[in-house]
Amino acid sequence: MNEHDQLRADHTPDAIKARVRAATRHSYLGDGILGAIDGTVTTFAIVAAASGAGFSSGVAIVFGFANVCADGFSMAVSNYLNVKSDRQVVERMRAIEEHHIDTIPDGERAEVREIFRAKGFEGKTLDHIVDVITDDRQRWLDTMLTEEHGLQLDMPQPVRAGMTTFLAFLLAGLVPLVVLWWCESFLWSAIATALTFFTIGVVKARLLGGKVLREGLETLFVGGSAAAVAYLIASLTKDLAS
Repeated sequence: MNEHDQLRADHTPDAIKARVRAATRHSYLGDGILGAIDGTVTTFAIVAAASGAGFSSGVAIVFGFANVCADGFSMAVSNYLNVKSDRQVVERMRAIEEHHIDTIPDGERAEVREIFRAKGFEGKTLDHIVDVITDDRQRWLDTMLTEEHGLQLDMPQPVRAGMTTFLAFLLAGLVPLVVLWWCESFLWSAIATALTFFTIGVVKARLLGGKVLREGLETLFVGGSAAAVAYLIASLTKDLAS
């Protein structure tokens, strides 16, 4: 199928409806990518720091595993609380708009009119849009939340967002530790971590439509830089541990 045929297939009525519905649903991809990158960065930073300070691989594994569990849980809780707070903001603004619609409906209709006037609608078309929106209370409320306040209606579930972050953090963060335990080699742990960084970037590019090589190398560079800083600082301060 050539590009033109693919575009036509992507713009059939059913395809358009499916794409629009998918666009309004929250994706937990961002939670997973954030958790995976942070898990890999912080865990390998500990491994690199332990190696730079001259500690044994056993010490690096112990501290690294403690970090995976504690920092992963902390990040998951933070994400959970953040998502929960965002949902509370939406509910608070919904209650405020409900009160405004009940108290000053004419003023709220004027706001809807101004919102769509600013989009370029006017005359009878604008009148029809205002009538259609304000004829349905739920549609009216949703319009005020999205258009006036810029809020997202389909909010993620706090528990699911937190769990996605934690699992991604755990799975990615264990890679440098498992390789270090298996091979007892900082070099092989570093190679496995580099591959993990690159893979995360590739997956992100595949799912979000970015350039695969660029995203992979960018993620590798960011994660590798953090590990390099940890290794350098540990090397310079290792005498303090003696």
